[in-house]
Amino acid sequence: MVERLDITFAALADPTRRAMLASLSGGERSIGELAAPHAMSFAGASKHVQALERAGLVERRKAGRQQLCRLKAEPLREAQAWLRQWEAFWNERLDILDELLKAEKERAE
Repeated sequence: MVERLDITFAALADPTRRAMLASLSGGERSIGELAAPHAMSFAGASKHVQALERAGLVERRKAGRQQLCRLKAEPLREAQAWLRQWEAFWNERLDILDELLKAEKERAE
């Protein structure tokens, strides 16, 4: 799972790929449609899609002359589960800090 998380986070590290995933959350898109908002070539967009495919975030299929992509969200669920453990870690520490600050404020008054 760690290697899969590495690949997922590497794919998510690029803002263009994150924007492509956001677009795909609205449904299937062609590579040309994914490229359009970024003023990039088909080849450039295809390389981004390949990175998303390697991470298991996108599935590509041919429909005539078009290559259509759709979102596969399972790796995002795995990434969220991993991040959730750190959310609990930081929430616990921030709660402790909050209590310490309240105690110090009460002593100062």
